[in-house]
Amino acid sequence: MYLDRRMSGERWEALGKAMGLDRPIYVQYGIWLAKVFKGDFGKSLHMQRDAMVVVRERLPATIQLGFGALIFTVFVGLPLGVLSAVSRGSVFDYVGRTFALLGQAMPGFWLGIMLIFIFAVHFGWLPTGRRGGLDHYILPSITLGWYTAAGLLRLVRSSMLEVLDSEYVKLARAKGVRPWLLIWKHAFRNALISPLTYAGLLIGGFLTGTVVTETVFAWPGVGRLTISAVMNNDFPVMAAAMLFFTVIYVSTALFVDLLYLWVDPRIRLS
Repeated sequence: MYLDRRMSGERWEALGKAMGLDRPIYVQYGIWLAKVFKGDFGKSLHMQRDAMVVVRERLPATIQLGFGALIFTVFVGLPLGVLSAVSRGSVFDYVGRTFALLGQAMPGFWLGIMLIFIFAVHFGWLPTGRRGGLDHYILPSITLGWYTAAGLLRLVRSSMLEVLDSEYVKLARAKGVRPWLLIWKHAFRNALISPLTYAGLLIGGFLTGTVVTETVFAWPGVGRLTISAVMNNDFPVMAAAMLFFTVIYVSTALFVDLLYLWVDPRIRLS
């Protein structure tokens, strides 16, 4: 893949020796692992550039898209989940559950295409894709964040319903605590453990699960780069992208575990 097969055998053997392919497989793996710790994944087969440099160049676009999806998830899924739980059985509850049902039922690629067709092609309100101004972030952020907002809504709703039925909340309500204080201070904080775990996985998912969204909207991020690397058998870029995804997930899981101590003091005491 690196060389033209019509080249001389001497040149072929020389490059194989330079790459360490004449050594046992465990030695090859040790050499590769040592380079990985230094951030050296070799050159991209397709672009003939350092693989990690290529990934780093695409990283800002993915982070910005993930941040936009996170804003949509938090500012839509969280309030709808609380409102749905507090107004159980009302119109708001049915609206919230319908939003969650649609979000978890619609495939991401189909949702992205439908949003482009309706808001970009039919009405012409928003651009069809590609990275640009703030209006370029709206459709891909909704596409990426609707599924996760639906999951967060369901978790918040179920956790809030459980907490609102607890004895200490009933006692606070009987003492005349203000409704907003009862909901956001006493109930919401104690219902955050499960949604917080999910939200932590969301952060990693936003950075690693953008493959479909970036492909649909022609977004120049790591997800689209990974698809390109797979199609071109660009193994150095694939390895660099996978390591990046893994580091994001592990770091996010650690951060969420530390947040537990702030949300629930009982965890710190135990």
